[in-house]
Amino acid sequence: MGKNKAARFRENKILPNVIQPTREEAISNFEHKGKWNEFFGNDNPIVLELGCGKGEYSVGLAKSFPDKNFIGVDIKGARFWFGAKEAIQDDLKNVAFLRTQIELIDNLFAAKEVSEIWITFPDPQIKYRRTKHRLTNPEFLKMYRSILKPDGVMHLKTDSEYLHGYTLGLLQGLGHEILTAHHDIYGAPEYQPDTPLLRDIRTYYEDLFSSKGKTITYIKFRLKNE
Repeated sequence: MGKNKAARFRENKILPNVIQPTREEAISNFEHKGKWNEFFGNDNPIVLELGCGKGEYSVGLAKSFPDKNFIGVDIKGARFWFGAKEAIQDDLKNVAFLRTQIELIDNLFAAKEVSEIWITFPDPQIKYRRTKHRLTNPEFLKMYRSILKPDGVMHLKTDSEYLHGYTLGLLQGLGHEILTAHHDIYGAPEYQPDTPLLRDIRTYYEDLFSSKGKTITYIKFRLKNE
């Protein structure tokens, strides 16, 4: 482990906006489950960013929507350290970071506790044997449905045309509601996104992929109630 990475891990342990439950704590009566509004000290909507990386989206959204609470979720704490530090420096009280595996997300949030979920530039897991790890596969969608409010929405922003197409086909096949779908949000000047800041907040990976000529795709959808 690099010196800087180790230092970030150490600092994460004392940052007030970072929560790092052990696996055992996550699966057995996690203290914040059903009580996230108490953590933030208000009754504002809870929004998740899954696989948040350096936390650019979580922080960017928190700055723009002070009437919502944002939680960046990732297993790689040395990455979201950047977002956690920026949030503290900018005195953002409505954003936090949760270090955990996304497979455990329904252990960390109660039913109908979450209003919105963002998935930004996840690994597309193209190989068939990796299907179960795609963050939009049917099992993950069921998990998200269990914590989302009935009218909750989801967003997928990715450079992977494969994941974009896979997810669109899956949503249609399962009868979920596709609210918006676009295969190139920057390449169509006439496209007017209905999601605020869709083009304005750019992650490290988004800039990296765009610089290589990759198109950025987007889907906004609502999961049907079971």
